[in-house]
Amino acid sequence: MNRNGGSVSSLRVDLGERGYDILVGEGLLEAAGRRMRPLLAQDRVIIVSDENVAPLYLGTLEKSLDGAGVEHASVILAPGEGTKDFDGLRELTDALLDARVERGTTLVALGGGVIGDIAGFAAAITLRGLDYVQVPTTLLAQVDSSVGGKTGINTAQGKNLIGAFHQPRLVLSDIATLDSLSRRELLAGYAEVVKHALISDAEFFDWLEDEGEGLIAGDRERRRHAVLTCMSIKASIVAEDEREAGRRALLNLGHTFGHALEAETGFGDRLLHGEAVAIGLGLAFELSARLGLCDPDDAGRVRRHLAAVGLPTGLGGLADPSWSAESLFAHMGHDKKARDGGLTFVLARGIGQAFITRDVDTGDVGALLEDALAALTDT
Repeated sequence: MNRNGGSVSSLRVDLGERGYDILVGEGLLEAAGRRMRPLLAQDRVIIVSDENVAPLYLGTLEKSLDGAGVEHASVILAPGEGTKDFDGLRELTDALLDARVERGTTLVALGGGVIGDIAGFAAAITLRGLDYVQVPTTLLAQVDSSVGGKTGINTAQGKNLIGAFHQPRLVLSDIATLDSLSRRELLAGYAEVVKHALISDAEFFDWLEDEGEGLIAGDRERRRHAVLTCMSIKASIVAEDEREAGRRALLNLGHTFGHALEAETGFGDRLLHGEAVAIGLGLAFELSARLGLCDPDDAGRVRRHLAAVGLPTGLGGLADPSWSAESLFAHMGHDKKARDGGLTFVLARGIGQAFITRDVDTGDVGALLEDALAALTDT
């Protein structure tokens, strides 16, 4: 349900006692202390951020907490996906224990998806469970990773394979923080916006084709509309299937391919998560078209829009001669959605018509990957 009041919009993730609000608007960083305090078990929080975000927004958040009478300390981690591993988790949990956190202490994740994931996982396991608040500062985090309670870290075997479902107490998405992002970071988040449209909202995809460039260019009302629309889609799915036993797997459209690409590139800056998702969306629709599930025109339309805004749609500039369809497929075997040794795919019958299937011939997937790699040598 949406409720509008002033410059802040709110919707609810309906999970009973574990339910929480998502607030979207401007000025939420300045009001964060006032918004959080009623939910705190004690008037003390530990802020988790990174070396890129902290210089921009930590001071504003600290001032807000001071104004609300909330004691605070901070832990600043190195930026980037490389932090989201066992070493980064150990660094964070050691810092929390050194700070003598108690079970009433709340963590505040100030940053993008990496910070949200690792801080949420630390909250899940430290003292067997701490509350946490998400304050996402990237488009990707605001439209996707900050909501739903998926927390975790990466391993050599794959992405987010160690983690826990642990819901936040509140999500504060301040649209103004998106102004500090580079175009590449914005585009990485935009891939997740497109994903939500492709799952279940064809009209939203139509809107993105018309308004997406304006969103990326900085229009705050377009950004607010996109964040709220994506969060409405995700909140509904999470409320129905909190622990991904069924329908929630739809939110992984493009991710089975995307996570394999991230693993192949070593989870670094060479390929951002959203860029991998963009390529994965194109591959998922291409596979759907090859299997006769959707119109090839839909697959083309998806790739044209992603390319039009500047997102990658193929492996050009990414793959090297050591890559093979077999190696990519091996990474897919570590996908969290695998069941009984078989892969689960999210495919589509059309734009806005995604569905989950475990009935995909591995030969068809292998042929798709072979063709994607072969295209690199044909150009």
